[in-house]
This record gives sequence, structure tokens and C-alpha cells, in this order.
Amino acid sequence: MIKLYYHPSPNPLKVALYLEETGTPYEVVPIDTRKGEQHHPDFLKINPNAKTPALMDGETRVFDSNAIMLYLADKTGQFRPDASLLGETLSWMMFVATGIGPYSGQAVHFKHFAPEPKDYAVNRYTFEAERHFGILDAHLATHTWMVGKDYSFVDMSVWGWERVMPFVIGPDAWEKFPNVKRHFDAVSARPAAQRAEALKAKFAFKTEMDEASRKQLFPGNARLTPA
Repeated sequence: MIKLYYHPSPNPLKVALYLEETGTPYEVVPIDTRKGEQHHPDFLKINPNAKTPALMDGETRVFDSNAIMLYLADKTGQFRPDASLLGETLSWMMFVATGIGPYSGQAVHFKHFAPEPKDYAVNRYTFEAERHFGILDAHLATHTWMVGKDYSFVDMSVWGWERVMPFVIGPDAWEKFPNVKRHFDAVSARPAAQRAEALKAKFAFKTEMDEASRKQLFPGNARLTPA
């Protein structure tokens, strides 16, 4: 059975959604990143980059969420856009991987967790996050789904980050990007999405962002401490 190494954040959730949509049997292995479990040697054997999600399919390991989505789509053959749309499919998947995800993550870090001074960084990353969501919004203004005429794993990948858009951008995010909101609502209404969302309630993940959590999530900060 597939093992999904999971934390209730955007990238693991989109993988959980795919597994739920396809009815693929899987076991959830919780990884509490605020407790530093992503740095445990056993987990590093699965993902040397110390991030969730990761996946074990028998003896096959897959890490990085977009790699996992592509792997599962190839394995199951479900929710894949038509082969004639391969260019669009890969383009939007990489748009999520190299644009929406990283810029949203950095915007969240600098807005909510980084020490002062941070005005320059907050401006840079929120601007880029908004720019990328604006591209997405413009695309969804003329497309019901991301690629082709049908719901696909590309929509699932986008949904993972749509969920946190207000935390990334601010409380007016949905008003700024109504087409993204329409897409988010359509995916969230699906029973599989509701099952994926419900996973986080099954495990007791640490919620406090205390000093111990900061050390685990942002180990590079130790370089700022005088010797």
C-alpha cells in the first residue's frame, strides 16, 4: 500500500486529494514539521530535502509534490488531461511548482514569521504571489478547469495553494481574484476534497509557532546568532 508522508499544508493536501479522487488505497504517515520530524534520519531516507509530502509505493520513493502528482497520474491513468494537451499540462504544473508555491510560501514566511525589518521582503513576495494568482485568475476567467474541458490533477495542484490564498495575500484575496475563488469553490465542493481536508483532524499536529518550532522550520536562522 502507498504511504503518504503528510502534514496539513498545501502540497501534501493536493496529493491527498488525488489519492482520494482516484480511490487509491493509502496510509497516512503524519510528519509534524513544527516538532522537527522532517529531520529524522528515517524520513530523510525517503526525502533527503526534509519536506512533506513524500511517498513510498512499495520500494519506490517519490518526493516533491509535483513529482508525486505526475507519478500518480502515470500510475493510475486517472484525471489526466488528453495527451494532446501535454504542453499545457506540464506548463501549468511547473507554474505551480516554480511560481505559485514558492512565492506564496515566501510571502507567508515574511508576512507572518520573519523578524523585522522585513518591509522589502514582504513587498517583493506578496507582489509576486499576487502577480502569479493574477495570471491564474485571468486564465480561469475563460476556462472552467485548468487544462482542457475536464477536471484534472492540474486543478488539484492549484487547489492546494488556492486554499491558503487569504493567508498569503490578505482578507481581500477572494475579491481580488474572483475566478480563482470560483475554481476553489468548485474543487472544495467535491467529496474527495472534503475527505482530504478532514485528514488534519485525525492527527494532533503542533500548532504553536514557538522558538522550538522556529528552530525546526527555519534552521538557517542559527547562522544569524553571534558565535
